[in-house]
Amino acid sequence: MEQSVTLLKKHGLKATPQRIAIYDYLLHTEAHPSVDTIYAALHPLHPTMSLATVYKTVESLREAGLVQQLNVGEECFRYDARTGSHPHIQCLRCRRVFDLDPAMFTDLPDRARTHSPFLITQAQLYFYGLCPECQGASD
Repeated sequence: MEQSVTLLKKHGLKATPQRIAIYDYLLHTEAHPSVDTIYAALHPLHPTMSLATVYKTVESLREAGLVQQLNVGEECFRYDARTGSHPHIQCLRCRRVFDLDPAMFTDLPDRARTHSPFLITQAQLYFYGLCPECQGASD
C-alpha cells in the first residue's frame, strides 16, 4: 500500500482511501480487470465506494500514466498497472486476458516503421485464442 501512496503522490494525485485501494488492487493483479470487476472486488472492503468513483479514479490513473487502458474488443475497457508497452492475449472462451513477453516482438516497431510512412508513437498488440484450461474443457 505504501508503494501506491508514493506513486500517486509522485504523479500529482491526492492519495485518497479510494484511489489507494483501486491503484493498489491494480498493482497487485494480473487479471486486467474492468471497472465493474474492480468495483465488485473492492466494494465489500469499501462499501461507501461507488461505481462512479471507480470510473473517475481509473480515468485519473490513466491520465497520470499509472495504468493503461486496454480495448480487447469487448463492450468495456480493461486496466493494467503494467504501463510499459507489451502485448496481450485473450481467451475467447473464459475471456481472461494475459500478458505476453514483449521480448518476442522487439523488432516489430522497427519493422512497422520500415514498411509505413507513419511516425509511430504507440502500439497495442492483441492476440486471441483458447487458454490451456479452456483447451481441455469440454463444451
